[in-house]
Amino acid sequence: MILKLDDVGMKFGSFAALSDLSFSVEADEVFGIAGPNGAGKTTLFNVITGILTGSGNIIFSDTDINHLKPYQICNMGIARTFQTPSLFSTLSVFQNVKVGAHFGMRSKKREFQKIEEMIAFVGLDAQKETVAESLSLLDKKLTMIATALATDPKILLLDEPVGGLSEKDVDMFLNLIKRINQELGITIIVIEHLMKFIVELCDRLLILNNGKKVIVGPPKSVTEDPEVIEIYLGAEGEANA
Repeated sequence: MILKLDDVGMKFGSFAALSDLSFSVEADEVFGIAGPNGAGKTTLFNVITGILTGSGNIIFSDTDINHLKPYQICNMGIARTFQTPSLFSTLSVFQNVKVGAHFGMRSKKREFQKIEEMIAFVGLDAQKETVAESLSLLDKKLTMIATALATDPKILLLDEPVGGLSEKDVDMFLNLIKRINQELGITIIVIEHLMKFIVELCDRLLILNNGKKVIVGPPKSVTEDPEVIEIYLGAEGEANA
């Protein structure tokens, strides 16, 4: 186990965005999170990474990280991406990734090497001097992932990584995430609406609804659960249609 949440909650005034949420993530697995709009998925990422402070315990590598600042959590080994690419738009791909490497690397001697390695890993060698605002959506997403990887994380949180991409690019992203997990040995937690993508990618899948855990387990059995089918498509639908 690399990450464990015990009774995590998050309220905005009287509205409970997350309620009594408990689950664990195993080291080296790809763990998926799905649910309808407003289920609390991105709020959960914000709580894990310290952008929001909720209740309960969040244990990462035997340390309770709840109430720590985002930079402290990142330095401990948790990096993330966002639904909408979050980059320094006037900086090049190389300079964006350099920010991640400078922030995350313990040895400054390896910083340049890390930048080059992560740019090559995501396939952006030809674009490394391109200014971020000029990139395609796909390349912006790849730059964001390279920047997160340059912090040298143990866990990478991906928030809807394939949103807005073509079917071809979705397939490429699927393979990239598998490589990050298998070749770099990084635990992946991914939020995604595209059910076929997440079923193929993940070892286990958590379904959230109204800020609460519905079910967690192997993707195929989760998507065949009657309550999950009802949440997504109604009783007459099929969860993975």
